[in-house]
Amino acid sequence: MLPLIVLENPSRWPFDIPGVEVVPARSYLVDPRFSELRRAAVFNLCRHYRHQGLGYYVSLLAAARGHRPLPSVETVQALRSSTVLRIVSDDLDDLIQHTLAPLKSSEFELSVYFGRNLAKRYDRLSQALFNQFPVPFLRAGFTLEGKRWELTRIRAVAAGDIPDPHHDFVISRATEYLARPRRVHAPPRYRYDLAILFEDSDDAPSDERAIRKFVRAGRKVGIESWVIGSDDYGRIAEFDALFIRETTAVNHFTYRFSQRAAREGLVVIDDPESIIRCTNKVYQAEVFERYDIPSPRTLVVHEGNVDEVEPSVGLPCVLKRPDSSFSAGVVRVSNQDELKSRLADFFEQSDLVVAQEFMPSAFDWRVGVLNGRAFYACKYHMAKGHWQIIARDSESDKYGRVEAVALEAVPTRVRDVAVRAASHIGDGLYGIDVKEVHGRHVVMEINDNPSIEAGYEDGVVKDDLYLDVMKLFRERLDARGRKAG
Repeated sequence: MLPLIVLENPSRWPFDIPGVEVVPARSYLVDPRFSELRRAAVFNLCRHYRHQGLGYYVSLLAAARGHRPLPSVETVQALRSSTVLRIVSDDLDDLIQHTLAPLKSSEFELSVYFGRNLAKRYDRLSQALFNQFPVPFLRAGFTLEGKRWELTRIRAVAAGDIPDPHHDFVISRATEYLARPRRVHAPPRYRYDLAILFEDSDDAPSDERAIRKFVRAGRKVGIESWVIGSDDYGRIAEFDALFIRETTAVNHFTYRFSQRAAREGLVVIDDPESIIRCTNKVYQAEVFERYDIPSPRTLVVHEGNVDEVEPSVGLPCVLKRPDSSFSAGVVRVSNQDELKSRLADFFEQSDLVVAQEFMPSAFDWRVGVLNGRAFYACKYHMAKGHWQIIARDSESDKYGRVEAVALEAVPTRVRDVAVRAASHIGDGLYGIDVKEVHGRHVVMEINDNPSIEAGYEDGVVKDDLYLDVMKLFRERLDARGRKAG
């Protein structure tokens, strides 16, 4: 993707960054070379972004041409919104108070250059503001109201208005940001850029080896992949697609990434709707009942129907916090005392709790479903001496064995019910957990970001697992291009 710096007067841009072309704004708007250019990241450094002004049209036409503008028109409008300003101030309140607490004055102005400030102590706040308002150069104003700091104003800064003492830092920061590895010299077969959101941790659904396999598979179908982290929220518009390989939640940075990517027109897995639907067990219980998906006997519990748990699902039973994942927030209770005690704890976090009949088994089937079809399968064996696949304790977690299984060896009813269940969530990537107990095949849950780790889930299908995912991205990216054309 060719990086372009666009501004009214290139002579006001004092920086020379290898591989980055500096373009006069009017040339970008009227020169056929730029309207015909299919792959570009446009860094709009015009002095103003007022409605229907030169800077506004640079971002507007960049979007129309399929380029990636920074800032986008959406961001330009957000800069003018007092409502957005208040929301951002509230969202970042803890960070603002912590960062500005040492100040003795009642006013403070922060210069943000591609998400950084000259003083490292302001880096986290600068990055957070850039993530909310992805604009190359920002100036944010804060006012002390009583005992609390408030974000009261924010605006874009033109390159020509950067103070001379800041120039060396801005040159360094702009060079670092704009000269990151891009596809300027990449082979032409890499037609698209994919961001893989991944930070290596124990709960991440993929490991580093699997991420490398996804990257290699992408290159085979003309996609170059870049691994990004939670601090790269402001970069989303630079890419064509987003692949989330982090454990998702609605009140989590992964959902914000997914939302922004969807708004920017990227192809997204996991998409925002899938995250909402898969990360809430109450939603899934309703879907299973409505569409007659075989599942354990289930009751959605609230403070008014606690006495119905034992008659409805029996004891022992399993209680699940609606947003539980990786076996956390899931407990087994054996009697009424345990039931009431555990429910009291869960009700402190959620008004609703899912209670399910206890169905002990040696393993759970996991069927991977991609775009409406099963494409891998495995057995997740229970941890030794435990009723779940993960046994958590204060010292260390113990995991059950993962056994990859050929799809043709999976019972037909398991495959069919998994695909049918996923169809009521979306057309992305899902992991469907199915129990087979005494001839019953029941869906336990649908996961929107299933574990795919090298040497485990890919044990039978090998690298085809990664290639299938990347082929879907390529198909959807091509389809998006045809639709835009």
